[in-house]
Parts: sequence; structure tokens; C-alpha cells
Amino acid sequence: MKDLYIKTIADKLSVKEWQVENCAVLFADGATIPFISRYRKERTGGLDEVLIAEIRHWLDVYTEMDRRKETILTTISEAGKLTPELETAISGCVDSTELEDLYLPFRPKRRTRATAAREAGLEPLAEGIYNLSVKDPVREAGKFVNDKVATAEDALAGARDIIAEKLNETASVRETVRKMLRTKRIVARPTRKADAPEARKYQGYFDFSEPLSRIASHRLLAVLRAEEEGYLNLKIDADPEKCGNKLYYDFCQEKKYPGKELSEQIRTAIDDAYKRLLEPSLSNEVIHEAKEKADIESIKVFGENLRQLLLAPPVGQKRVMAIDPGFRTGCKVVCLDEQGNLLHYEAIFPHPPVSEKVKSIRAVSDMIGKYGIEVIAIGNGTAGRETEDFIKRVPKPDGVKVFSVSEDGASIYSASEVAREEFPDCDVTVRGAVSIGRRLMDPLAELVKIDPKSLGVGQYQHDVDQTLLKEKLDNTVESCVNSVGVNLNTASRHLLSYVSGIGPALAENIVQYRKDNGPFRSRKDLLKVKRLGDKAFEQCAGFLRIPGAANPLDNSAVHPESYHIVEKMAGSLNVRTEDLIANADLCSRIRPEDFIEDEFGLPTVNDILKELLKPGRDPRESASEFSFSEDIHTIEDLAPGMELPGIVTNITAFGAFVDIGIKQNGLIHVSQMGGGKRRVHDPSEILRLHQHVIVEVLSVDIDRNRIGLRLSGLS
Repeated sequence: MKDLYIKTIADKLSVKEWQVENCAVLFADGATIPFISRYRKERTGGLDEVLIAEIRHWLDVYTEMDRRKETILTTISEAGKLTPELETAISGCVDSTELEDLYLPFRPKRRTRATAAREAGLEPLAEGIYNLSVKDPVREAGKFVNDKVATAEDALAGARDIIAEKLNETASVRETVRKMLRTKRIVARPTRKADAPEARKYQGYFDFSEPLSRIASHRLLAVLRAEEEGYLNLKIDADPEKCGNKLYYDFCQEKKYPGKELSEQIRTAIDDAYKRLLEPSLSNEVIHEAKEKADIESIKVFGENLRQLLLAPPVGQKRVMAIDPGFRTGCKVVCLDEQGNLLHYEAIFPHPPVSEKVKSIRAVSDMIGKYGIEVIAIGNGTAGRETEDFIKRVPKPDGVKVFSVSEDGASIYSASEVAREEFPDCDVTVRGAVSIGRRLMDPLAELVKIDPKSLGVGQYQHDVDQTLLKEKLDNTVESCVNSVGVNLNTASRHLLSYVSGIGPALAENIVQYRKDNGPFRSRKDLLKVKRLGDKAFEQCAGFLRIPGAANPLDNSAVHPESYHIVEKMAGSLNVRTEDLIANADLCSRIRPEDFIEDEFGLPTVNDILKELLKPGRDPRESASEFSFSEDIHTIEDLAPGMELPGIVTNITAFGAFVDIGIKQNGLIHVSQMGGGKRRVHDPSEILRLHQHVIVEVLSVDIDRNRIGLRLSGLS
């Protein structure tokens, strides 16, 4: 990686060049983001996963830019137009826009008005006018009248076409226009299709205008979607005359004042270049540039929501009854053991039109007793609230808790190849209910089987850059899986595939090894897995856990490469390694400075000590029960001023959506989150996904199915 790129990345991310350089070396050596951030802190200066992921992103961007530069240099060289100065300028580019501007004059293009003018022999006239070497342009143009050029005016028009194209292909001119357009307002106006009922959701943008530099990401994505669907026309509100004045002023500053004879020709060419060439292409480019920033903001929100969803509190290994609610088709009920294995399935019909309440109560009670049910998970979709009310009236043993569980993505999972592999003899309704139960037991282990885009926790997810979105979501899932750690003997291949250094193929091999040889007894056994070599072992071992292993460190986040340090610590106190585990008194007597080595510095030693105190601890909180207001079931039951319990279902840049127990979520706008005491800029500062909150109803619009809320309290 070129020093130029390393410096650019370091400046962009406000880190040191050596930190970027070391990350580049580690990535080239096959290291993953979780491994680098957890076990190579000395090499990175303690950079967190977010910055390391950013470094990898930009390293990939500049690797691709190098390939583009090679293509451009080859193309220009083959055309015989590559000068040393141009080669230096291209090689020194760190901005893709600047690079493409340099390439633009040499890029193969379709036939243009300037092409025709050059074919008519008018380039010398254009050069003379542009360089101000012509004193009388009309007389000079007369010299170019021939069988291809009828009049002197035709010659001047052709020369102006050549000048206009030259201006359009001049990097400094293009950047000047970009800068002007970036300061202008983006204006939206309705099209003829805006009368359609489907356009009603965009009604607030029918007379919309906002500075492009300050427009919020969600509003820009909204108007761009409306334009894509044909309901709005968008443009940047720039005055062509003022922009032309700026370009003409710059031309005069660079050259000199053209004089009266040439001024009209130059100014006409500039105005034509702006209106016909520069403004149309650069207006779209600047809007696209703004969209890229909006994409990044939206993707960041999506990633944070996904992190919160994946790290949601689990109930752990308990016997679960899971219910996929329904009215006409009934409620699909499954019973799962502590490992999430399916024990039983049946359907009950407690709701209209069948209304078999007594029979359903008896069935639920029998299943709770027969299968030793400890917790009940109820999907929050259609009939979810009614089913929860019904279940709470069913007599249950003390301690049986009831939870509402998000169904987002359950139907996607139930119809997937993954679900068919797990339950080949069950239909989609059974699979969906099992997924609801398992995601209560361990959200992370279950949700990794579902495409994150199907989980309903983002904004405009189909409108943003899909490559960037996938990169962010993959990084987020990988980060969550590795931060929690994975039980090597119980994890599915889907969960294992996200462990640092493993991937789908090795995950399949690990599962096959378990089938053939029984559970892993130590981390070293991983080296017996087909195609799992030393490098993969280095990357994955610290994130895998083996409860009950002979070496207790195999059930901790201490990496095998550091076991000898723990042994030295134990030896210094004349105790066994296992004696240090969860022993605060012994650990407090260890001086970290005494165990620093060449490859393992103070950060690593301190991490080891922290892990010894709480080995293998799950960083997630414990799940807690929740109840909606018993008096509220439909939007008609709401009135301004009511205070209600709710669950945060989605967080966006402009606010948070909250389930208050009816069919429609309410919105807490970001302006209603500070309780009148402070202004909140980012909803994620104070709220997290699936958080229990208290909200006040501000407004109820039954016709539009909209509910405005204010945040009153947090759980």
C-alpha cells in the first residue's frame, strides 16, 4: 500500500500512520477485525473495531483505485497522449472524482457537437479564441468558411462548441461548479403522477426546498425515492447567470480580460458549457455525492440497530413454549427443550372465528406441565396482543414468565433453506414458531440465520448503497458474535461461520467433526478439524468456548497464545492456573508490568487479568418481562395525554418507533426525547432497540394511522 494512501487514511480517520500501516500488514496476513481489535492492541495502539473496520474499508477503496489508475494510464498511453506531468498527477490522486476529471478529456466518448466542429477543421479557430490570440474573431472565422462551414457565424458557433467541451473537461472548472452547486438548495416539485393515492405518503415534499449541504439523510432519501417512483421532480436551484459570471471571472483571472471583440464569444461559450454540459452532469453528481453521505448515515443507524438486536438480552437455556399467533388459522404452539430442540407441536384456536377458549386453556396447561415449560414466547405480529392476554389468563406454575418477541424475519427464516435443513419434516408454521422461541432463548444464535435486511431495524435499507450496507452488516454480525463468544460444542454452523477466521466451509467441517468424534475436549482439538490450520486456529481460538474443559482457560477469552502468561502469573503466587479463575484476591496481587513480553504488552496483560476475574462472561443483560396497558387495544382507544408502556421497535435518525400494544407503532420524534430539559440530536444516545419505555400520547390521526408520542421515562 502506497505511503500516500496510508497518510490519507490516517488523516481522514485522525489516527497515526503507523497504526494504519500495521493494520494493513495484519489484514494482508489474513487477520480479521475482531482478532486485531481484541488480540493485537499493541500493534494498533488500542484501536477499536469501528476504526479498524474503517481502515479496512479505505484500504479496499485505494486498492480498487490503483486498479482504476492502471486502466486509465494504459488507455491514455495507448492513445499516445500520456505526458510525465499527467502521469504524476494521476498517480498522486487520492480522490476518485479528481481522478475521473483528469481522465475525462481522454475518455472515449460518443460523437458530440465539438467532434463535428473538429472534423470541420475549426479547432485552430477555437484555440485562437480560447487563448486570446485572435484579435478579430469574425474576420478570423471567415478564413474557415468552406464546403463544410457555410458562414463565418457557423465557424464561430463550431469554435464555441469546442471551447464549451474544453471547459467541461477542465478539472478546475468542474470543481468550481461543484462547489457552487453544493451551496445551493435542492428543490422538489410534484409531477402529474402525484395525484395518485400512492403518492400521499410524499405529500409533505410536494413543495419542498432545503440547502443540499444541510438536508437530513432521511429527507434526502425520501425525496430521491419519490423521484424514482415518478412522483417528484428534483433539481438544484442554481442561477445560470450567476454561475456563468463566476466561470467568466475565473477565466479572466487565469488569462486576461478578452477585450470587447472576444468577450462575447468567450461568454457565450461559457454559458453554453454551463447550461448544456456542466450543470446537467454535475448537478446529478453533487446530488449523488449528498446521497452517499446520507447512505453512510443511514447505514450507521442500521448497523447500530442490528447490534442492539443481536445483543438483546437472552433468557438462556430454559424450556420454552413458543407461540406464533393467528386468528382464523389458529395459534401455532411449539415446546422446546433447553437446547432449542423441538419436543412438541400443536395448534390452538382461542380467538374468533373458532373461539375454542376452554379447549385451548386445557391444551396450554397440559403442555406446560408435560414439558416443564419455564418461559413462554409470543410473537408480536397479528393476534399477538390478544394471544398474550389469553396466555396471561391461563393458570401457570409460579415462575413461568411470558415474553413478547419480535416476529421480524421469522417468516423469511421459516421458508429458507436453513430452516428446511433443520426441520425437513415440519411446515413453515412450525419453523416460524420455533424461531420465535429460539430467539428468546438466544437472539444472537437464532438471528444470524436470517438476512439482516429482513429484520426491520433500518431506514430506507433498499435505497442505500447495497455494497456498503452489506459490508456494515457483515462487520456488525461478526463483531457481535465474537464479542459474546461461541460455545464450540453447541453452536450451529451458521453461528460458527461468523467466528473470526472460520467462515461457512470450516463451520461445516467443525459440525461434522462433532458428529464423528463427539464434543471438543480442548481448543487444541480444533487443529484436528479438516482444513483448519494454524492461521485459522490463531484467528478463531480466542472466541470459542468449551464449558467444562480440562483447562479452564478454554472457556475464557484468554487466547491460547497467552496461556503461558497465565501460567507464569500462577507460578509467581505458587498456585495452580485454575486457582486464579474468578479469584479477585489472588488477581489483585499480580503486577501486570511483571508479565510484559516482546509480543504481549500491557494492554494484553490487563485484558488477561480482566478475563480471569470473569471468565467467559456473557456481556448481554438478562431478559425481563413486559406488559402493555390492559385498557388499550386499538388506535381508537388512544387520547392525547395518556401515559403508556411501550417497546422500542426501530430507531432512525429522526426518531424512534414504539409498540404500545396496538396494530400501529407510534413515533417519538427526536424533538420529543429530551423531556424539555435538553435537546437530543441522536435518538441512539438515549434509546436502544427493544428497550422498555413510558410514553405520552401527543397526537392521534386515525385517518392516516399515525400516533405522535413523547418520551416520558426509561426502563
